[in-house]
Amino acid sequence: MNPYMYIKDAIIIGELEPGKRLTEEFLASILNVSRTPIREAIKQLESDGLITPYKRRGYIVREFLVEDIKQIYNLRALLESYGTSEASLNRSEEEVEAIRTKNSTYEKAIAQWKRSDITTIQTIQKANQEFHDEIFKATKNTHLQSLISKVVVLPLVFRSFYWYNEHQLIRSLEVHKTILKAIENQEPDRAKIAMQEHIYQGRDDVLIQMNNPQIQLWKGES
Repeated sequence: MNPYMYIKDAIIIGELEPGKRLTEEFLASILNVSRTPIREAIKQLESDGLITPYKRRGYIVREFLVEDIKQIYNLRALLESYGTSEASLNRSEEEVEAIRTKNSTYEKAIAQWKRSDITTIQTIQKANQEFHDEIFKATKNTHLQSLISKVVVLPLVFRSFYWYNEHQLIRSLEVHKTILKAIENQEPDRAKIAMQEHIYQGRDDVLIQMNNPQIQLWKGES
């Protein structure tokens, strides 16, 4: 068992909810491993922005307030829309095919969707991320890829998909197809606008969830 991946997945799906206090002792006990791999996992999780230091001892799972959501998604809209326009100009035919393949995988994952089913939602989230990753590889800009990776906060992406209905998933897929077509046709302005709206729509969906009194995980309540 990889401690880093286990803890990361537990945070993403909400098993370790926002505000949950984490210590080396606690994590080592539930994973039945020594503290050494836990320390390494904690360093990576802090670098990922999934946990933050808690007072003088231990960490807590990162909580997200409304202003955090706005700032994260606004940065994503800026960076990812620029990246998509660059990908449309710099992509090779092989990269277009890779993007097309990832979107087909995303479409198949959506076809298997079951509401509130963790496994199918994880599959959809993973396929979506791989589609986006292929686009940013096509930019040929490793600095941009690094910046984007730092503002794509996976718990937010997962929770967005968790509360999506079938209409919202299909809408997301249709925007993917528009983005793909723009990249195929080397239309940077169209690609940029489509991706920007795609990210803003994700932001709006997350903010709606935060304002729903039935949804507590955003605020660290259990």
